[in-house]
Formats: sequence, C-alpha cells, structure tokens
Amino acid sequence: MPEHNNKAIPCTILRGGTSKGVYLKESDLPADPAAREQAILRIFGSPDKRQIDGLGGADPLTSKVCIVGAPPKDNPRAKGAQLSYTFGQVEIDHPMVDFRSLCGNLTSGVGAYAIWEDMVEAVSPVTTVRIYNTNLDRMLYCEVPVDGGRPLEVGEYAIPGVPGTGAKIQVDLAETAGSSAGALLPTGNPIDRINVEGVGEIDISLVDIGNAHVFVRAADMGLTGTETAAEIDADTELTAKLERIRAQGGHMMGMISDPARGKDESPATPLIAMIAPPQDYESVIEGRTINASDCDFLSRLMFMQQMHKTYAATSTVCTGIASKLDGTIVHEACREGAQDRVEIRIGHPAGVILTESAVELDGNNYVVKRATVGRTARKIMDGAVYLPE
Repeated sequence: MPEHNNKAIPCTILRGGTSKGVYLKESDLPADPAAREQAILRIFGSPDKRQIDGLGGADPLTSKVCIVGAPPKDNPRAKGAQLSYTFGQVEIDHPMVDFRSLCGNLTSGVGAYAIWEDMVEAVSPVTTVRIYNTNLDRMLYCEVPVDGGRPLEVGEYAIPGVPGTGAKIQVDLAETAGSSAGALLPTGNPIDRINVEGVGEIDISLVDIGNAHVFVRAADMGLTGTETAAEIDADTELTAKLERIRAQGGHMMGMISDPARGKDESPATPLIAMIAPPQDYESVIEGRTINASDCDFLSRLMFMQQMHKTYAATSTVCTGIASKLDGTIVHEACREGAQDRVEIRIGHPAGVILTESAVELDGNNYVVKRATVGRTARKIMDGAVYLPE
C-alpha cells in the first residue's frame, strides 16, 4: 500500500474544567517559534471558521493548545518546578496563536496529563504538581487526586457547564498576581474613571491575577447582569463598546500599545467582566433558576470578543480576589459580609462557581495568599495527529 506523506505528532485531548484542549509535548514540536506556530495552526485547522481540517471545535473554548515539557534550569522563578507549560489560544479564523494569556481550566488538565505521561511521580491520595508557566513566568500548583498511580477521574464534584461529576482538582494561582501588568492593582487604584470613544466616561477596575481583567458595572452598560450569552452576543453595539473599554484598559496596563489595535495585538487578554449584585436568574445551560441567595454577586465575562458561556478559571480567581480589594467594582457589588469569607461564590451564566480567596495587607500593598479554583478533568483520547509534510 502507498504511504501517505503525513507527519504524525503524538497528542492527547483532555477536557479541563469547562474547556477542551489538545496537549502536546514540547519535544514533539519544531523548536523554531514560527514553525511551531504553523504546526499548531495545522493541527487545529486554522484559519477556518469551522476548523474542518483539524482538531479545533470552532469555539474559543475548544480551540486551545497546551505544550508541556521539562522546566527551565536557569530561571529562578521556576525553582522547584517539575515541568513547564505553555498555553496557546488558537485563533479560529485568523492565522495566529496567542501565547500571552493563561487558561486556568486547562491547567487542571496539565496536572493530570503529567501524571498520565509519567512526567511526575504519582503520590496517593493527592499529587501536587508544581508547574512553571511560560506565558506568565510564574509557578502554578495543581492538586490532583490519584488512585493506583493514575489520576482519579470519578468523583462527586460538579462544575456548572460540564455534564456529570468528577474528582476535584484544585488549582492555586496565587503566585500569578501582577504577572501580566506588573501589580495586582496595575494603576494603584481600585477604580479608574476613563473616557472611551463611543461610550463616554465610565468607571473601571483593573486587577491582574491569573490573567489581567477589566471590570465594569453591568448597570453602567445598561444591563442587569442576568443576561444570557445569546442576548449579549446579539447586541453588536454593546459588544463593540465592551471591546473599546477592554482595549483602553489593556493600554492602561501596558498590554496593548494602541487601544485601536486591541483585538489585533492581544485579543484574549485582558478579559472584561460585567459585575452586578446578586439576583435570581435563569441558567440556560442547566435549565433552572439560580437563586440570589446562592451567590455573592453576578458576573458576565467576555472572552475573545464573545460572552463566555460559563466562567473562565483564571477569571474566577481574579474576580474572587477583586472582591477582597476595598473599593473595586467587584467589592462594592459583593454581598455584605462575603468579603470576610475565604470562599466566594460567583453567579455566572451556567450556575455558581466557587473560589478560595485570601489577601493580606503588607503596609500599603496587597499580598495574595490563596487564589484557587476547583476543576475536574478527563482524558478523552490519546493518539497522533497527522500534518502534511
């Protein structure tokens, strides 16, 4: 039989939290950055809005790559790391892979992947995987339940937006504070009032942990904070305004050189979230009413210029920490007394997500002690993806 002229690259597809990613070993990819990016684009079938010729799922939450390798030996920030992890947000209809951000959901899968691939020693009942993230130049910690030397996937932990239940993987991103914009509060202010073309004057809170975020009041955008993804995405005037605010916030944090080029320069980060006090609302995904008493505030998140159908893990961490920072938009919307609890409950389109948030004041500076999100992960397939030579 004739041989096909394809190159086989080993890969694993894992669901981590509410995202799905293709996991690759660094050693199996080209060392040259440009050639590596081209290989990843071919793996996903980008650019093409359907990604029909690759593994991408034609959705930002499934067009993600995780590259796992050995930790660097000469970087002091990687001290104690067992492996390195590079995250890439693969554009769907543009030939670009954005390596500027972090996916907290898929970080849970990195911990499980490292155990599946025997890259770390499995320790029962929980293996803490020490991960150096190249995107943020920071350490991440992933606590993975283990049974029989392999990641435990069966459990009772449920995530809104993911069918069924699984074993809880705890991801701690406390050390990522200030990694994108230089400080937890990049401008030094809990609120900045800015003037945005086509929007006018508006208050924003800029917070950087996990990924940098821009927070606005839902009411200032003419919203209640209970809107669905379909409602937000259908309002193109609103989404255009949110993108201009996001780009202005990114410019203020030094992440975007020109607000007019925000989508071109950094489409994924900063993320922008609309915050509102707790209210009853309908979860379209779960088909039930979420009660105001079950959450401490509401948030609707924009990711890659679309409303997130659930809530990103890095956003969970950043939003939870923001609720602990006196004077921020998130702090003011948070249920009275909730700011004093370690566990914060965020109401998002699919339900309620929990985060452990602990912050201490050291003089005039905030120090993050705990910033976690609970996820589940499941291996979907192992195999090889074929690329034309």
